[in-house]
Amino acid sequence: MIITLVNDTFNINNNGTTISSMRFAEALSKRGHMIRVVTCGDPEKSGIDPETGFEIFYLPELKIPIASMLAHRQHTLFAKPVRSTLEKAIEGADVVHTYQPWWLSDMAQRIAKQMGVPAIAAFHIQPENITYNIGLKWFPPAAHLIYFLFGALFYQRFSHIHCPSKFIAEQLKKHGYKAKLHIISNGVHPTFRPPAEPKKHDSNPIKILMVGRLSPEKRQDVVIRAVKKSRHADRIQLYFAGSGPWEKKLRRMGKKLPHTPVFGYYNREELIKLMHGCDLYIHASDVEIEGISCIEALSCGLVPIISDSKRSAATQFALGEEHLFKSGSPASLAEKIDFWLEHPEKLREAEEKCVHFAQQYALERSIDEIENVYLALKNEARLTAEN
Repeated sequence: MIITLVNDTFNINNNGTTISSMRFAEALSKRGHMIRVVTCGDPEKSGIDPETGFEIFYLPELKIPIASMLAHRQHTLFAKPVRSTLEKAIEGADVVHTYQPWWLSDMAQRIAKQMGVPAIAAFHIQPENITYNIGLKWFPPAAHLIYFLFGALFYQRFSHIHCPSKFIAEQLKKHGYKAKLHIISNGVHPTFRPPAEPKKHDSNPIKILMVGRLSPEKRQDVVIRAVKKSRHADRIQLYFAGSGPWEKKLRRMGKKLPHTPVFGYYNREELIKLMHGCDLYIHASDVEIEGISCIEALSCGLVPIISDSKRSAATQFALGEEHLFKSGSPASLAEKIDFWLEHPEKLREAEEKCVHFAQQYALERSIDEIENVYLALKNEARLTAEN
């Protein structure tokens, strides 16, 4: 098949949406599909990517007052929807898969409909991500309004929506979305696997990791406060893998700990090495549409402690109550950290269970499922054209 992926940001490992689209493109290409990508970049560099073989259609950045500033803080962009470029990218395609509900995807859907090419929209932008970052965490109706606007202005034009988790599919149903919802995980890359040798958990300091954008909804602040409350604070070293607008604030907070947290951005290989060297993984986010970094940690045999937030899908990765803490509560998280550090034998047992549990989220399984959806859409469009 010829598959056109439409994502404002691509080829930059800066957020879950981008990473998901890149992994899907890579895996689909390996199965023999022709991949076209429409994204923001230098239009003069458009063409076949020599490394991946993807046909890339670059578009200039669409600069919008305030909105672009907020997007840049999250290391993402808006692409300018150039009709002629989108027509070239969509013409002859079997399916169009849009990733974000912005102007680029809006025009891509309209053009695809005109050309008779089926289109599916992914729901990757959780409204709470927006409300937290504009200071409206305290006002839940704001998120409900964004769900409504997303549906009314964009998603209602699609008969199929890709949902990365059952959690977000249920949210869409609650907010009146009528499309057929396909629950397909973003999938864990096969390179995320446990270390060759079992961990001993006798290092000093004990290493605890959290992966994710450094922003309000991810709640790294809760992790820092929890370590401060822990009975083992003097032997805990925190690692925060990610970047974002909260970095300066978190660095200031971290200076109060016995061991200053380590902040850094890691490529895939470096991240896996870090996961292999850590003892615990914490997923403190209040808002999570899937939480793929959490399942990547499990795939590496890293035992998680996860926020029980009702606005997070990551709770699906908890193997029991001992893996959950009360959302936003440093005291609750400190209690769970101390439990695992004081029961190393249970920690080792849990590691094996985590690896086994994570297998159901393998990327290959997700690609099988999305391929079936694409084929169904292609056949549906063919039957419609014949009638």
